[in-house]
Amino acid sequence: MTMPAARPVTEKLTLTGPAGALEALMDVPADAQVRAVGVVCHPHPLYGGTMTNKVAHVVAKAFNEAGAAAVRFNYRGVGASAGSYDHGNGETEDALAVIDWARERWPGVPLWVGGFSFGGGVAIRAALARQAQRLVTVAPAIRLINIAPEAMPECPWLLVQGNSDELVDAVDVHRWATSLPRPPHFIMVDGAEHFFHGRINDLRQMVVEWLEGGQ
Repeated sequence: MTMPAARPVTEKLTLTGPAGALEALMDVPADAQVRAVGVVCHPHPLYGGTMTNKVAHVVAKAFNEAGAAAVRFNYRGVGASAGSYDHGNGETEDALAVIDWARERWPGVPLWVGGFSFGGGVAIRAALARQAQRLVTVAPAIRLINIAPEAMPECPWLLVQGNSDELVDAVDVHRWATSLPRPPHFIMVDGAEHFFHGRINDLRQMVVEWLEGGQ
């Protein structure tokens, strides 16, 4: 069983994005050499999604436990980030700007991209555009963001979905994922709803084990 990592060192950042300043948080493992850098995309900004969402936070925490620095950020128009909602297109541009910054901050290390719900769709797009080495999506809202099935990331990909999700149709996500030319490693979590209430630590452990398993 993976032992929890020491509390990461957290730094507040203001990064330059396509629409202006982007508010961000960087979590760096306190007791490990950075072996990768992960960028995590949060859920829908019009429904209260921010970088401090608990699922986005637990994905970042899992990245830390697996030895990666993790950067979370607020899309344009969220929190202290400049700009306004752009239907997934500008939000993807924001993610790419954060990825580019992270790659400059940690040159040469593998890129991991994670996302939850709306952020799962953003993460898929961003992982493809920047050729990520790992992709983690939790309950990706595949019907809110246009994602071309013929243009998918080729990196190892974990998709975690609760079968009691009240916002994202679990059957639809499973059907979509398994129909892809390169299907992700799919985990259906019995009894888990959209925000993984009561199952958040199970989610963290699933992500850590997959990242450390070398898929």
